[in-house]
Amino acid sequence: MTHCAGYRAAALARTSDVLSLGIDAEPAAPLPEGVLEGVSLPGERRHLDALTARTPGVPWDRLLFSAKESVFKTWYPLTRRELGFEEAAVDFAPVPDPHGHRTGTFTARLLVPGPVTGRVRRNHFTGRWLVREGMVLTAIVLAR
Repeated sequence: MTHCAGYRAAALARTSDVLSLGIDAEPAAPLPEGVLEGVSLPGERRHLDALTARTPGVPWDRLLFSAKESVFKTWYPLTRRELGFEEAAVDFAPVPDPHGHRTGTFTARLLVPGPVTGRVRRNHFTGRWLVREGMVLTAIVLAR
């Protein structure tokens, strides 16, 4: 479930198909002053700077915040423990879209031992992102 001013969404899936999922929505605007430093790692900030130079017009800082929210929402049902912003490193990959939307994928590398599901340790989560109609949207689906 996610919500922000002007937007609400929920996602469900069959437990036979999906281990966990996380979604987040945010306004497509820069984060307030000082927030990025509290939610990101130095390497992520360098990555955002490079993305901004290559693909301007995307609020990369807000996208990072949203992706980390989706990571937490995927993580928590599997572990029942909090995951700090500094415990996952996110990397974005923009993808060309035939409709001209700003979209792509992201990978969140877990910097703490990941959850074990089906005898497999999950060291990263992958997701999708979209910036459209004034919103930043991120989602992760961890298939069974």
